[in-house]
This record gives sequence, structure tokens and C-alpha cells, in this order.
Amino acid sequence: MSLEPHPNPAPEAEPLRPHVYDGIQEYNKKLPNWWLMTFYGAIVFAVGYWACYQWWKALPDEATVVTRELAKIETKKLAALATLDDASLWQMSRNATFVKAGEAVFQNCVACHGANLQGVVGTGAPSLVDSVWIHGGKPTDVYNTITKGVAAKGMPTWGPVLGAKKITEVTAFVMSHHPPPAP
Repeated sequence: MSLEPHPNPAPEAEPLRPHVYDGIQEYNKKLPNWWLMTFYGAIVFAVGYWACYQWWKALPDEATVVTRELAKIETKKLAALATLDDASLWQMSRNATFVKAGEAVFQNCVACHGANLQGVVGTGAPSLVDSVWIHGGKPTDVYNTITKGVAAKGMPTWGPVLGAKKITEVTAFVMSHHPPPAP
């Protein structure tokens, strides 16, 4: 057995901070680098996140997100309706999703009714934006006219070609150019 000193002598007492709180003294140590980097990274992230919303407007605000989600829900509810009536078709004509889809389908009708729904001279197709309706001006009347067509006036039957969904969208597009009836 040797009496040599131990290879790892006892560490010197670490310095303590001069204050005492509830009988507890803290060591006077520097925070670990990993902790400091996490802390500074969180600060940089918070400033960048705030700048994206407030300065650059790169991300939509909460009100816009909520409005979009409510519109999606409303669109799904309207699309799932089993029966179409005037009230539901008026609601669809005020829904941007239905109107945009109807505008795309209306490209089939542009040759006769024109891009502005004014009617094309020489085709005999009536204007769809005035207050005079030959075959009825209620949304269900417009829906039925599109579906069944008017053979005497040269309008084809669009029901088998387009299907109920697209006819509903076109009806919403046409009715979006008119004010809804007063309650």
C-alpha cells in the first residue's frame, strides 16, 4: 500500500454568490452554452414570427384564417343540401367558392350570353343581368331553365351534359349578379 497522494485531489470549493435567500446560497456559475443558445434562439424566433405577421404581412392574421375556415364550412354545408330551394340557391350565390366554380362552368354559355351576361346580338339569348326574366327570375326557375333548356329559343338541354352540381354552380354565378330579395 502506497502513501502517495490521490491522483484526483478534491476540488476546491466553488465560489458562492454573496446573497442568501431563504437560507439558500447559489453557486456563482455561468449558464451552460446550450441553454443560452436555446434562449437566444427563442428570442430571434419570436422577433421573426412577430415581423412576419406585423411588418411584412407574410402570414394571414387570425381573423382572415377564421373567416376562410367558416367559408369552407359554409360551402360544405351548402354542397351537402339534399334539396335545392330558392333560399339555398341565394346563399350559394353569395358564397365565393360556388360563384367562382360557376364562372368557370359559365364558359359554356359565353357564346350566346356573352362574357358580361349581357347577351350576344344575333343569338337571341337574353341578358342575364337585367330585371326582366322570360322564364322566371327565381333561382329555382333559372336552375330549371338551365337543366331543361328552351328548345324553342335555341337553348340546349344542359342537364345531362353538366350534371346537377355544375348547374347549381352556374345558377349561383348568374344569381350573384342580382340583389337577393328583401325578406
